[in-house]
Amino acid sequence: MSKAPAFFDEMHECDRVRTHYQDYAAWLRAMPPERLAAKRAEADALFHRFGITFAVYGEGEGTERLIPFDIIPRIIPATEWKQLADGLRQRVRALNAFIGDIYHGQAILKAGVIPEEQVLCNVQYRPEMQGVDVPGGIYAHIAGVDVVRAGAGEFYVLEDNLRVPSGVSYMLEDRRMMMRLFPELFARNKVAPVEHYPDLLLDTLRGVAPLGVADPTVVVLTPGAFNSAYFEHAFLAQQMGVELVEGQDLFVEDEQVFMRTTQGPQRVDVIYRRIDDDFLDPLAFRPDSMLGVPGLLSAYRAGRVTLSNAIGTGVADDKSIYPFVPDMVRFYLGEEPILNNVPTWQCRRPDDLAHVLAHLPELVVKEVHGAGGYGMLVGPAATKSEIEKFRQLLLAFPERYIAQPTLALSTCPTFVESGVAPRHIDLRPFVLSGREVRFVPGGLTRVALKAGSLVVNSSQGGGTKDTWVLED
Repeated sequence: MSKAPAFFDEMHECDRVRTHYQDYAAWLRAMPPERLAAKRAEADALFHRFGITFAVYGEGEGTERLIPFDIIPRIIPATEWKQLADGLRQRVRALNAFIGDIYHGQAILKAGVIPEEQVLCNVQYRPEMQGVDVPGGIYAHIAGVDVVRAGAGEFYVLEDNLRVPSGVSYMLEDRRMMMRLFPELFARNKVAPVEHYPDLLLDTLRGVAPLGVADPTVVVLTPGAFNSAYFEHAFLAQQMGVELVEGQDLFVEDEQVFMRTTQGPQRVDVIYRRIDDDFLDPLAFRPDSMLGVPGLLSAYRAGRVTLSNAIGTGVADDKSIYPFVPDMVRFYLGEEPILNNVPTWQCRRPDDLAHVLAHLPELVVKEVHGAGGYGMLVGPAATKSEIEKFRQLLLAFPERYIAQPTLALSTCPTFVESGVAPRHIDLRPFVLSGREVRFVPGGLTRVALKAGSLVVNSSQGGGTKDTWVLED
């Protein structure tokens, strides 16, 4: 009989409440269950009224769903947050250095630290960006770094999201909801604020405007209302006080980007784009794209507009590149990584593939270009037929997959139908890189609401929690 895995409990240690949770735990014990249930129902009703939804594909075109919100916060003490913040800052600096290098001197490839073919033949590598200088040498202005806690409580980076990372609007709305439902908790606990994130984001975007632009115009470029993250696009534009635009609202003339307005064309200097590279410019990438702006790449290459994030950043968050991020830290910064990666087998390597095939029921297998919890196998929760299907995929296309051990993700008390019970969680802090690297304390905590599930993605039935970082 196999021993059940031991999970790090965010709130308890050896049947005692951890110090940073003690005040909240006392409040929770005194809270009648029926009041908690009423507050959860109130939260659901408010989320519905405010239109805080995401779209699920594959269940009818763009089915709208409320994102499940849990009213029990995840709490992180200041000392733990400082270590995590230092590691995030280091990691994102190294990733930006890597992206700049592979589109310029390619020193890390010449040194043999990363195999050339894994970068230059990667579908996310954009040859059009070779030799293109971007303001401040910053490529990933907004990074969502997925962090998990396992073992005895160590933090590990699960993946880096550098293309169009989403979820920050839920972080902000979760905090707003908790302050509305339980104002007394914020009087009792010194919770670091997060509501200034839109101000930090706007300042970051304005700070990377093209040279010589004193008062830059910033816009948010969305693919439109049918996109799964459209709520977030509209929310962030509104919070920053900038225009939300679609491709048809912009045009390029004399290598400058303009926005159509009722007062006539207005020059645009910084575009926070929530559209993938392939759809940005039909003249440069996919000619059938109706979402982008013809000529945008030429204006970008001429240095007349800043795109955030830069074209070609996706190569750095590809899961086949992920195993090399600690090497990037050492190569570019001359430092040891503060945050560890999860051990990873690259199925393109024959020895790694052999190990993965021999241990499929124990491992998590992911597509290197996959996202959102799709295209993956969670071995311990998979059927024999699902495992066999992945075995055939791995044999046919080993280069498309990586594998990792099934982590014993930490748990946090969560209010579910049966009452308060532990559920697995992760954390996505949002790291802003401009003149400096900044972030608000915390991030988006995602929670796997199904008992025993390790998949926290909202598209796979996960929910979210407010994340409290306690100030000293």
